[in-house]
Amino acid sequence: MRAVISFLTGSLFGLGLLISGMTDTNKVQGWLDVFGQWDPTLAFVMGGAIVPMAIAWRFTIGRKPVLAPAFPTPPEPRIGRNLVIGSTMFGAGWGLAGLCPGPAIASLSYGGTGGLVFLVAMLAGMMLTPGLRERFDRAVPAT
Repeated sequence: MRAVISFLTGSLFGLGLLISGMTDTNKVQGWLDVFGQWDPTLAFVMGGAIVPMAIAWRFTIGRKPVLAPAFPTPPEPRIGRNLVIGSTMFGAGWGLAGLCPGPAIASLSYGGTGGLVFLVAMLAGMMLTPGLRERFDRAVPAT
């Protein structure tokens, strides 16, 4: 049952990305082009996701999920080297390609080698990062 719910929610997310145009790399890069042809539509998509989710999280207090033993605990609000490096790399990839993980997967539905190349590179980066991070942490301890 959990796999079915995951499939349905993932499909709903992907459909939302397609309908909102967030799989269009030009639209996403237009959001990042603040001093040029700025396209504010991504702000509405983000708001359409953040506002209902914030309300939903308030309703989870003191409740138990239907398909899991507990809701995940919020991450520790700590700004460290990993967060800064990771967010910088994510932002650079997002700005250059105009895709992030969700839209990259959704973009596979309408073809194109650019989206496939991005997805493969993104997955390779995700698989290589833990080993690189471990080596980096051994070489230069975090403060």
